[in-house]
Amino acid sequence: MRRFFYATSNDTDNAENTTYPRLSTLPIGANVELTENIIHHWCRVLRANVGDKGVLFDGFGGEYQVQLQTISKKHATVTLLTHIEDDRSASVLTKIGLVMSRAERMDYAIQKSTELGVTAIQLLSSHHGEVNLKPAQVEKKLAHWQQVAIAACEQCGLNRPPLILAPISINDWLLKVVDSEQEMAVSPIVAALSQDAYYHRLQQPADLRMQLSVPALGQPAMPELLPVTLKQSTPYIELLIGPEGGLSDDECQQASELGFHPWQIGPRVLRTETAPVVALATLHALSH
Repeated sequence: MRRFFYATSNDTDNAENTTYPRLSTLPIGANVELTENIIHHWCRVLRANVGDKGVLFDGFGGEYQVQLQTISKKHATVTLLTHIEDDRSASVLTKIGLVMSRAERMDYAIQKSTELGVTAIQLLSSHHGEVNLKPAQVEKKLAHWQQVAIAACEQCGLNRPPLILAPISINDWLLKVVDSEQEMAVSPIVAALSQDAYYHRLQQPADLRMQLSVPALGQPAMPELLPVTLKQSTPYIELLIGPEGGLSDDECQQASELGFHPWQIGPRVLRTETAPVVALATLHALSH
């Protein structure tokens, strides 16, 4: 069955800025008005008919099997049939500080990181980074990258979308990671979702911070604290991944001084869009 993210916050594609109820506040059997995004993709593009079944998830936990009841030019409703509690979330909470790259490479990094269960991605600019967004570009790009993550959730079955956090400089972020309470600036489509208790852990200091580093002789392949951290019930790990040109010496030194341990994965230099995939897959393999 087709899966769709049911955005309860103001939808960036919805001119009326309508808000929608959390699905968990509604009883099974209730009728639900669909968002414009779902109407467009399911009813117009995919030409769904009354009686067709699908799956909705709003990010607050689990998913709902639904059946289309009415379809008109601008509106459609479904009936909630059943609730499945499984979120399919990873056993390791992860936030990646990822220096932004261009076009398809950034989309790829976000898409695949989502499929591998990342909890949040903090967008970064750096000295050697390719992308530095102008203030007027931030809202549009943030919405685009959040939609990339949501689309990946719809495909892979993850019911809690990763939060894509508004870009800041790597220097500012490194200073924030030691704060006892970190702010999370997100796209309006996940603004309400970001306040859910599930994501509160992301505002606290991580159990372990690691910087993916270029292979170097004499550098340990894996931080000694990693196996110990992964034995915790729900460990929270932050990863720092630089741009194609690598982090500057000052950025590396600042990360090290603030508790980021170098993590050398294999003997080859990974591309910036490949590194998150390899790092997340390795973490989940080590945690099982």
